[in-house]
Amino acid sequence: MAKRFDQYCPIAHALSLVGERWALLIVRELLRGPKRYTDLAAGLPGIGTNVLATRLRELEGAGLVARRKLPPPAASTVYELTEYGAGLEEVLYSVARWGARSLGLPRHDEDLVPEWGVNAFRALFYPERARGLTATWVVRVGDDVFTVRLEDGRLHGEMGADDDADADLAMDMPTFFELASGDLPAADALAEGRLRAEGDADAPQRFFEIFSFAPRLDAPAGGGERLGARVAPSAAASG
Repeated sequence: MAKRFDQYCPIAHALSLVGERWALLIVRELLRGPKRYTDLAAGLPGIGTNVLATRLRELEGAGLVARRKLPPPAASTVYELTEYGAGLEEVLYSVARWGARSLGLPRHDEDLVPEWGVNAFRALFYPERARGLTATWVVRVGDDVFTVRLEDGRLHGEMGADDDADADLAMDMPTFFELASGDLPAADALAEGRLRAEGDADAPQRFFEIFSFAPRLDAPAGGGERLGARVAPSAAASG
C-alpha cells in the first residue's frame, strides 16, 4: 500500500490504495476479466515488469486483487478483482467520462485495442436515461463493429454485429466523438451524410442521449493534433 496521508478522509484513504501510478490502469484491465501477468503487461504498454509486480502486490495487500490458479489444462495463475476491487467500476467510468471532455481524438500513432468500444459504451452509459428500455443497436465506427444491447435498461456490449438489431449506425471516429460529446446533433449528422442509419428512425438520437458525456473542453495546448486522426482497427474514453 502507498504511504497513508495524514488525514482522516475517504478520498485520502482511497488514494492510499490506488493512487500510485498504474494502479487504476491495472484495475481497468481486470475489469475486463481475469488476466495472467503477461496479459496485463501486454495491455499496459510502457509499464516496467518491476512496477507491475509491485503494484499487483500492493493491490493484493489492499484486498482489491486476488490470485487464482486455473485448473488443468490451463494450469496458469491469473489475477482478478475481488468484490471490493470490482466496486471501482463506476468510479473508473466516471473518471473516463470526465477525462473524455478534454482528451480529444486519438493521434495517428495512437491505436485502440479491438474491444475499445465495449469499454467506451460502458463509460458513456447513463442508466437513468435508459431506465426500462429494451433495444439493440449495431454501431460501426470506422472499421470497428459493436453490438450494444439494453435489456430493461441493463447494458450488454460485445464485438461484432447482431443480425436482429433494431438499428444499424455507421460513422467515422470524429463523427462518433462529436455525437457522443453533444457537439453534433444526430439529425445534422444524418443530413450531412456523416452518420448512416438503418432501422428505427429515432435510434440515432435516442442512442446518443443514452451514451454521451458532458460537452467536451478544448484539448490543452501542446497536446498534439488529434482531430481527423485515423484509428487503427486493431486503448479509452476509457483508456
